Amino acid sequence: MKRHLRYKARVAAVACAAFLPFSLGACAPAPDGAAEVIPEARAEPVSVRWTPSPVDSWQWQLSGALDLTVDADVYDVDYETATQTDIDTLKENGRHSICYLSVGSWEDFRADAGQFPETVLGNTLDGWPDERWLDIRRTDVLLPIMAARMDTCGAKGFDAVEPDNVDGYVNETGFPLTADDQLAYNRSVAELAHARGLSVGLKNDIDQIPELADDFDFAVNEECFRYGECEAYKPFADEGKAVLHVEYQGPLNFCAESRRIGLSSMLKPLDLGPTRSSC
Repeated sequence: MKRHLRYKARVAAVACAAFLPFSLGACAPAPDGAAEVIPEARAEPVSVRWTPSPVDSWQWQLSGALDLTVDADVYDVDYETATQTDIDTLKENGRHSICYLSVGSWEDFRADAGQFPETVLGNTLDGWPDERWLDIRRTDVLLPIMAARMDTCGAKGFDAVEPDNVDGYVNETGFPLTADDQLAYNRSVAELAHARGLSVGLKNDIDQIPELADDFDFAVNEECFRYGECEAYKPFADEGKAVLHVEYQGPLNFCAESRRIGLSSMLKPLDLGPTRSSC
């Protein structure tokens, strides 16, 4: 299967998971016998979770002053820089919100950056000098941190989460990660979100869609038309799940095909500021 490092969206500014009892067996063992940690969570039934619809329009902004006037049904914004007031304003305007956070990389500008021990920090991400890949096998270290981040998402009133960098196993992370390691970690992250009443999107990780489509409520994709991979999202579309898609290059000439496949598509500059052209 084809492997390539994708453009990675991120902010240009400045645990064994909390599983429900039936899913504890899915936890990935930590290397060297490290103890698993199960952070507390507020389990919510599936019926109370909002999920985006395949026909929803979306806006994705991770840099610049947040523009809350964009005509979109769903906003995908950063978990730290977006304020509770921002999220309240979106709700008042009938919008829903997705909480962006990286679960597969360490970012030196984050408030919790000091909680990551050096032993879980790997190679620098290509093109992002202030980020390093994480050793996702160390769920004892990482999942409590990600649980706390999702608690922040919930406290601010977000409806869903977009975990980024969930395909480290196909990149040069500095760790011998396997496909099974990635599947276990991604499922753990999804359960963290679900236990907090948040829906969760699968970001890229196209090769593992067949295994993960049932664990995630929607998908987020970068440049599947550029790479000829949009048909891979059929498992999401067939289940009536939204696929929020963005292209960074070329004209807005993919909309007809996007609608055929069942994607919610737009064209944006790579800096992910407020500018967008939607299908």
